[in-house]
Amino acid sequence: MARSVRAQEEIRRFLDIGAVQVAELDLDGDEAVLRPGPGSPPVTHGEVFVLVRRGGRPAGTLLGRVPEGADPKAVLAQRARAECGPAVLGGPGEPPSTTVVVATRERAGQLARALDSLLAQDHPRFEIVVVDNAPVTSETRELVERKYAERVRYVCEPVPGLAAAHNAGLDAVGGEVVAFTDDDVVADPRWLAELTAPFAADPGLGCSTGLILPARLTTPAQVLLESHGGFAKGFTPRTYDPAHPPGDEPLFPFTAGRFGSGANMAFRTAVLRSVGGFDPATGAGTAARGGDDLYGFVRVLAQGHRLHYTPYALVWHHHRETWRDLETQAYGYGAGLTAYLTAVLVNRPALLPAFLARLPRGLAHARTLTAVRDTDAADGAGTPGDHDERTHPWPRRLSRLQRRGMVYGPVGYLRARHALRAAVREKTAQREKTARGAR
Repeated sequence: MARSVRAQEEIRRFLDIGAVQVAELDLDGDEAVLRPGPGSPPVTHGEVFVLVRRGGRPAGTLLGRVPEGADPKAVLAQRARAECGPAVLGGPGEPPSTTVVVATRERAGQLARALDSLLAQDHPRFEIVVVDNAPVTSETRELVERKYAERVRYVCEPVPGLAAAHNAGLDAVGGEVVAFTDDDVVADPRWLAELTAPFAADPGLGCSTGLILPARLTTPAQVLLESHGGFAKGFTPRTYDPAHPPGDEPLFPFTAGRFGSGANMAFRTAVLRSVGGFDPATGAGTAARGGDDLYGFVRVLAQGHRLHYTPYALVWHHHRETWRDLETQAYGYGAGLTAYLTAVLVNRPALLPAFLARLPRGLAHARTLTAVRDTDAADGAGTPGDHDERTHPWPRRLSRLQRRGMVYGPVGYLRARHALRAAVREKTAQREKTARGAR
């Protein structure tokens, strides 16, 4: 009975979460320019989630309230000048030639929005490859051929799974660097240059990741996710070097979720190919449910290459919209976490001693990840730079689902490997049949 009452209370709290406006505020000296977020209406009174830029570059976020009748720009600019950091001098430098890979499946409307933003990048030398993963219709191919023609390459990957799709994109890459993003993002015009320029400055860099912020906060699910940090990793650039493990990361490199996310990542092409790309038995669309990006991060670091996080490479992400979406996401995150660890140890057994040495702390970290998180706005623990206001409690139901996913992850990965082998055998048999028919 107590659990039922608690569940009802969580649902009531969830449904009471109101929408939040999304905006950008660019501070340049005494001037300020306020713009709505991508796809959002102009800012009015009420609660506003604001990305603060200085000199065009992301500097922090804040959650502000504009009183009715007040000037939104004046109210938010005053807060931003007091709370967000100074301008970052310099630009990203000259980026290397790059291929952007976008994996998609039956979401032509979202894909078109993403491609429009990618084609507006200020990077001097890049191409775009769309990978249509296990399509059931011709909608994606027709969109690319009709609207984007010679500007975007189309690749079809019949084996389902995000990692398989990314590997197909990797096979088609012509650039020195390969960048990956999702079909549900809007990329900032400076995204690609900021994400890839570090490769030119650091020959030992194998991977870079960037900032992910919400494109809209219109539903309770979107607001809840973002109030607990969303996908953002803060506003401080950081380089992870396996030769000098970070002192504040005792689980390094196995806490790959700290490094970034698959919607905003890039690899030196030769390095990613040298580790065999992504494990095709990981990722959305497989029984493993996720973990393909984390697998890539750890494999690159384990080979001795550095990983760099930059908050200046920004994409706006369209978060899932419903409670059911959050349930699916929580379970999938838990499953993906342990699935990628299983994949790393299966494919790189030499890492097992290092993993076992970190296991006790890893279990404690897992408990922290799945703990019920209360609000902390009252005690001031959340700050704009940390991007973790926690203005709403995290439901126990989602914590339990994440723990269940973590238990399932290794099983899901093994199931995905089995399904992949069966798919490869079927594909090979079909090719042989076709070849015999041709003779």
